[in-house]
Amino acid sequence: MSIRTPVRLINARRTVEGGGFVVRRPFPTPELPLFDPFLLLDEMGPVDYAAGQAVGAPDHPHRGFETVTYLLDGEFEHEDSAGNRGKLNPGDIQWMTAGRGVVHSEMPSARVRQEGGRVHGFQLWVNLPSRDKMTAPRYQDVSAAQLPVASTPDGRTTVKVIAGEALGVAARVETRTPIVYFDVLLRPGGNVLLPSPAAFNAAVYVFEGTVRVGGERDVEEGTFVLLGDGDTIALACAADAKSPARMLVLGGEPLNEPVARYGPFVMNTEAEIHQAIADYQSGHFGGIAR
Repeated sequence: MSIRTPVRLINARRTVEGGGFVVRRPFPTPELPLFDPFLLLDEMGPVDYAAGQAVGAPDHPHRGFETVTYLLDGEFEHEDSAGNRGKLNPGDIQWMTAGRGVVHSEMPSARVRQEGGRVHGFQLWVNLPSRDKMTAPRYQDVSAAQLPVASTPDGRTTVKVIAGEALGVAARVETRTPIVYFDVLLRPGGNVLLPSPAAFNAAVYVFEGTVRVGGERDVEEGTFVLLGDGDTIALACAADAKSPARMLVLGGEPLNEPVARYGPFVMNTEAEIHQAIADYQSGHFGGIAR
């Protein structure tokens, strides 16, 4: 066993996306433009909306990658140009393979828009290898009740397994790019060792509390920790901590392919980007029927 240790810490930046909602973004930023095979990580909120103030991401296109929406608080409604519609509740996962292209809308539910409420969650963009960029769009939805959860014997650590496998528990989704994606909760005194294939890039994003990463560095919320070589991730919360620590663990096999990106289009060449724009503008992506 070889423990991965922190090699770089990056503070998430606050920025505005979609219809005006504020996100905390570890990447892409000037400090970290790409975390192969991942393209983007946004923490949406947490924010408490008053009645009539909630905003989201109205109709927008995607091509060439996957979006993973993980909701912690609130309600989101989504619909797309292929006629798919659904609702995300707290703890739900939506794994959308955009592939050759869809027009997608993600908005707080009508109830939240009308009455207000708390919204908190994450959106992760996972790059697709060149061979899969024009695959047919696909959805994989996992409700909170279906999301696999693992725990340590002492009950102080809980791992929600969104992708990959942890503590003998496997995720329900199928990934085209080999990755792991965990939501880890460490109660005071909790610790865990998680497998991390040596060929993967790996990182931890702390979004609540303080966690000791790699046995040597205490990391506070809002920090993205790039990890060095190894095959195991070590996480711990101090026994005298006043609150639990919570973090996302990300790892993936790098594609090592050229990345050409323009907003919601991610391909391998500039020519493919121009084609994506032309296809969208000419109506090949379709529209959302309402």
